[in-house]
Amino acid sequence: MKESYLSTLLQLRLIVGFLGERAQCAWWPTAFYEASSRQFLEPVFPKTFRLAQYHGVLEAARRVHDEHLSVGSYHLFRLPEEIEQDLHAIVQSSVGEELASQVSRGKEAALDALNQLAAPCSLSSVGPTAVGKIKDLDSSDTLKAIAATYLSAFTQNEKTYPYLMG
Repeated sequence: MKESYLSTLLQLRLIVGFLGERAQCAWWPTAFYEASSRQFLEPVFPKTFRLAQYHGVLEAARRVHDEHLSVGSYHLFRLPEEIEQDLHAIVQSSVGEELASQVSRGKEAALDALNQLAAPCSLSSVGPTAVGKIKDLDSSDTLKAIAATYLSAFTQNEKTYPYLMG
């Protein structure tokens, strides 16, 4: 169960990270998943360019979320250290490679993938939005609520910052 929820969490993080970039919904001013970024990153990080993409988007998204949320809350891009380490390990695995390669297939494909992860109900909210407690992060309901909140915001051209309480 743990690996399943972690790969879903990573997939969610990659999709939202991609959709938040400037070419899609412009929540943060990065372009790590544009085709040209590979040409820029590969000479510098020849064996780990996907990891560089991931960490670039992760840091940009983390900063934007942190600006809108209170200190001490968790969100998709700032999780407890143990979970961050597990996600980092998965990014470097074949599972992470596969998930990362699927992400940059385009905005519509990413929205479809996010829709697959989202709860069927429409959670429409703008700004900071509590979606549960950090202890429930491994619950599929919590992951679906996070996905649904982002999906609603991306499709309605709004910005939301779902967070988990400690």
